[in-house]
Amino acid sequence: MEESTEIRLPVRQLVALTTQSGSIDSRFAGADRAQEGSRIHRKLQRQEEGYRSEVTLSIHLVYRDIPFWIQGRADGILQEEGETVIDEIKTVAVSLDSIGPDDNAAYWAQALCYGYIYALQEGKERLTLRLTYYQIDTDEILRHRRSLDFAQLEEGFFDLLSRYQVWADFWQGWTAQRDASIASSTFPFTRYREGQRRMMGAVYKTVQERGRLYCQAPTGVGKTISSLFPAVKAVGEGMAEKLFYLTAKTVARRAAEEGLVKLREGGLRFRSVSLTAKDKICFLEERACNPDDCPYANGHFDRVSDAVMELLHGPDGIGRKEIEACAKKHRVCPFELGLDVTLWSDCIICDYNYLFDPQVYLKRFFSEERQGDYVFLIDEAHNLADRAREIFSARLYKSKVLEIKRLLGKDTGSKKLSSALAKVNSAMVAMRKECGEERFLLKKEQDGDFIDRLAALKGRCEEWLDRHKADSRLQAVLSFYFEVNSYLKIAQLFDERYVLFCERRGTEVISKQYCVDPSYLLGQAMERGRAAVLFSATLSPIQYFATVLGGGEGSKACTLPSPYPAQNLCLLVDDAISTKYNRREESAAAVSEAIWQVVSAREGNYIAYFPSYKYMEMVCEHFRDEHPEIALAVQTGEMDEGEREAFLARFDAPAQGGSLLGFCVLGGIYAEGIDLQGERLIGSIVVGVGLPQLNPETDVIRDYYEGQNRMGFAFAYQFPGMNKVLQAAGRVIRSEEDRGVVLLIDERFSAPRYRQLFPDHWRHAQTVRSPEAIARALTAFWEGEEERAL
Repeated sequence: MEESTEIRLPVRQLVALTTQSGSIDSRFAGADRAQEGSRIHRKLQRQEEGYRSEVTLSIHLVYRDIPFWIQGRADGILQEEGETVIDEIKTVAVSLDSIGPDDNAAYWAQALCYGYIYALQEGKERLTLRLTYYQIDTDEILRHRRSLDFAQLEEGFFDLLSRYQVWADFWQGWTAQRDASIASSTFPFTRYREGQRRMMGAVYKTVQERGRLYCQAPTGVGKTISSLFPAVKAVGEGMAEKLFYLTAKTVARRAAEEGLVKLREGGLRFRSVSLTAKDKICFLEERACNPDDCPYANGHFDRVSDAVMELLHGPDGIGRKEIEACAKKHRVCPFELGLDVTLWSDCIICDYNYLFDPQVYLKRFFSEERQGDYVFLIDEAHNLADRAREIFSARLYKSKVLEIKRLLGKDTGSKKLSSALAKVNSAMVAMRKECGEERFLLKKEQDGDFIDRLAALKGRCEEWLDRHKADSRLQAVLSFYFEVNSYLKIAQLFDERYVLFCERRGTEVISKQYCVDPSYLLGQAMERGRAAVLFSATLSPIQYFATVLGGGEGSKACTLPSPYPAQNLCLLVDDAISTKYNRREESAAAVSEAIWQVVSAREGNYIAYFPSYKYMEMVCEHFRDEHPEIALAVQTGEMDEGEREAFLARFDAPAQGGSLLGFCVLGGIYAEGIDLQGERLIGSIVVGVGLPQLNPETDVIRDYYEGQNRMGFAFAYQFPGMNKVLQAAGRVIRSEEDRGVVLLIDERFSAPRYRQLFPDHWRHAQTVRSPEAIARALTAFWEGEEERAL
């Protein structure tokens, strides 16, 4: 008989799967508010002499031939009247008179598990379980006790395990089947592309050594399969417990899903689940997570186990379609159903938020009680620095404060909250005065007085929300409460890597805690797993990305060559035109003419990329006037999802009876992530070096890194800008058969500081300094392609 894999089981998970019932209700209630609960826990824990708080307990055991490691953390252990007491603290908003001694079976089960483990390990023949309820409105305390001997503790504990057995048996059967399939699985393609073996070896070694890898894998290397395949092998060999494939965009998520489908075609059994944001997957027009307004929240916990088990016996790849269909059938919340399935999945495909965001990360995996040998595969990592700055920053608007104050009016039941709002508003008025004539005010120190006022406001919001559950204003106050709470959570992270911005816009004031350097927080988040692999087609210069994305000592870097022949790409640099901000109006006609030379050389689909909408529109107007026969597709800043899809659909087929020219912005939705193979796109024209527009936040980044490494301009402007250029240019060659042209327009592209950032497969770039030179180079290229085709 094969040895069973040990199941790591948090007490909370054991209890949730065996005793939880009822409805989802996220309306403001006292119970389980993490921050407030923690504060109250600490307060109560200090009140009793000899109280041992937050006691970690764990046990290894074998039950029905399955090894378990069960672990958790009791709120407290103390001696009371000569008897050992296991204490569980719960904060509640309901009247304590409504809580009976036998209510809340899940709470009692949790205390019982801790009691059994402690009694077994300490040789206790009897002890007391105590539930301590704290009423947050009245500060009243209610305590219910159960004195149990060891036999009763043991019986209760193993009753829970017996109810869990169906899940344990399922997981043991699944992992045996999965590991056997991994052992026999082979690379799903007949040959390896250049760089593919090297990337897979680097990924496998990173997992093996519990490290961190930064990998630039140009288009065509097959970075998705090259990261997934070795990571899957590591799971089969017991090195990794679970994979997290983290993406910034839907297209990368689809690539991961398709990569796993390809592996499954070869016989692999490997369950994956793709998570969709709550607002997108919710069945209601307006999300309301409570049993009164949502039939899927009402009784969710009574039905969700059946729904999870049904999904687990379906396809190995569980996506949005499967989750929604199952959720509707069983009348459960689709978002929570997806989260529950993650516990039984081998690969979780999800947004960056689920690992990095301090407010929404997956606590079921990344809490202190539950950490594992996870492998983080972080795709499109060139997007992570900007995204992390957003995740780790927070802002608060003065207008929102006044809006809530006006909403409350002169309601006598809201005086305390109105007073707290007035104090915060006064502080923000003072900020506006401090700005003077300047639009921005920058501080490197936290504003302690403002934080104190916000903390007081948060408390008043909680009191009001507790007492006005049926109030028509509840949703507005609750939404504002979350904004204040988010600001306060980020305030706990504020250190020398942050700055405090105050922005004045007329009477509006915005206070923003801005994370200038997210590397430390990103590194901390990646420590929640065994290994992290960050990869992208454009991760250059790689040491820059390793620095800003949390690469510490021991991190490895890997730069792979392009697998496609350099001669497939005609790369031209027109350095006779300056596209600097103060030269744009005078350069518009010359840029338009250079674009025309590219488009007129061969009929087909093209996209021209610009550093701003204004410059793009200026050149577009020139081009339209001069060449009205060319069909244009112009990106706008207000395109909805349907318009975006329609724009892209115009490039779905090769141009017929004329060319199609797209006008787009660098760094936008059409400059990366889109895959227009073959004749769908045969040329890109990149106008400018992609520098971010001048603004106070980018200047703060420049000043910060100037102090760190004397490379402020490069870190804030040059490297991010060049990455946008590489992404836009990379839309052209998407397969071995693709042939195309890229024209770079800007005098700076010939400067050494930019040329050194060209990837190796760009070393053959030709310099062209006139429309005639562009025409000659393109004629030679396209005629050469025709000759090769013959």
